[in-house]
Amino acid sequence: MTRKRPLGALLFFILPFGLLFAAFYLAPILYAIKQSLYKVERTGTFGPAREVFGGLAQYQRVFADGPFWESIGRVLLFGVVQVPVMLGLALLLALLLDSGLVRGRRFFRLAFFVPYAVPGVVAAIMWGFLYSPNLSPFQSVTSAVDLLSADLVLWSMANVVTWVYVGYNMLIIYSSLLAIPQEVYEAAKLDGAGAFRTAWSIKIPLVTPAIVLTTVFSIIGTLQLLAEPAVFRTFSSAVSSTYTPNLTVYSTSSIPNFNLAAAFSVVLALATCLLSFAFLKVTQRGGEK
Repeated sequence: MTRKRPLGALLFFILPFGLLFAAFYLAPILYAIKQSLYKVERTGTFGPAREVFGGLAQYQRVFADGPFWESIGRVLLFGVVQVPVMLGLALLLALLLDSGLVRGRRFFRLAFFVPYAVPGVVAAIMWGFLYSPNLSPFQSVTSAVDLLSADLVLWSMANVVTWVYVGYNMLIIYSSLLAIPQEVYEAAKLDGAGAFRTAWSIKIPLVTPAIVLTTVFSIIGTLQLLAEPAVFRTFSSAVSSTYTPNLTVYSTSSIPNFNLAAAFSVVLALATCLLSFAFLKVTQRGGEK
């Protein structure tokens, strides 16, 4: 005899989440899609503006917008370099904390995580002052190497993002390491595996799901890069209003042209979903071999 689940209990637990999910996630997405299908027209040069259905007119402007696609290429280059460096450091720190070689593990775990507690805008302002030749306490370095130049400003921002998020990703990987049963380490020790061999052959393969998770988060975060370039615009003329895709959306909505900004947002969201999905499919195929 099967027991029937009470419908009231299910609704009690699901309905609050469902309402919040619909209000703060689905509704904004649907509204952005709706806005992207409209355009503003005027009667004459100085006539009143009115919003009319434009079909895919805004998307035609998006796909013909060279600076927008250049900004996507720029953040993809950013991600190809910055994400592996950041996750490599996070994995190394997590392995060091888990190895037992580090004394004061709680202190270092908190110290590595503290930068994540600093808001992104504050971190960008702080590093912007450190990079500025006239304001930095390390003027001997910043006067010799212009870290805010067109050639280096992208990597200066990459350093800020890495500094902020290494500890966050380290904590996810470290938590996965703590979940590995001690019996696995004991068996490896009986087989004569040393610390390096244990880390390479046991720890890293077992925390691969955590690494995949942090990589997906990092891909999403890379395409949504906004705080750092927005702040660095005040320090460097090399950062334009279309330097990253999200900065393009922000600048377009400030004109204001909300319909075109909505179309930019929809295309950017689709690109983010496709890249994340493609990465997950590649990792799943690699795991099946």
